[in-house]
Amino acid sequence: MSSKIIVLMGAPGAGKGTQARLIQERLGLPQISTGDMLRALATEDIHTTQASGRLISDAVVIDLVRQRTAVDDCLNGYVLDGFPRTIVQAEMLDQMAAAEGKPLKAILIDVAASVLEKRLTGRRNCPVGNEIFNIYFKPPRTDSICDEHGVPLRQRADDTIDKVQVRLETYEKQTAPVIDYYKRTGRLEIVDGDQETETIYEDLKKIVTKE
Repeated sequence: MSSKIIVLMGAPGAGKGTQARLIQERLGLPQISTGDMLRALATEDIHTTQASGRLISDAVVIDLVRQRTAVDDCLNGYVLDGFPRTIVQAEMLDQMAAAEGKPLKAILIDVAASVLEKRLTGRRNCPVGNEIFNIYFKPPRTDSICDEHGVPLRQRADDTIDKVQVRLETYEKQTAPVIDYYKRTGRLEIVDGDQETETIYEDLKKIVTKE
């Protein structure tokens, strides 16, 4: 498999993070998650912006991605999870890819909006082992209690119905145009995200490993 940059796209709840982790574990391409990097920052205005469901500024995200992809583990390529989210970011990424001499492939994990809403508002996680449940699709055996650790499950602040609606609207307005950007340049592949996790992974693997 040649060195390349994979842009994993899809609305919030489409499963980008899960698939990016599988690609990292099984194919050795590091997962670069802007969401995880931003949540790790202690900057108050960033956390306030995330909690409201709005996007962080291009300048902040671009700087984070530039720093992270300069690390040695990215020399042979990487998977971008959550970036780019705007045309400005996509154009900046093209400049980075050209400078690194790496081809870029964008993959959209496509899921219906009605399914996304249930995936997000129904999501609950264990504060001990970080196991993830969903009250609609994968409920715990006991209501709101982790099967593994027996502790109360938590809901992320941005997974409430009003925040989810803002996130999906923001995606449609600001991020969906990036899909058209990659489609116009002939670099977009589409995978059906309303399948089992392993089936989605196999579809992605074929695209990622294709020379």
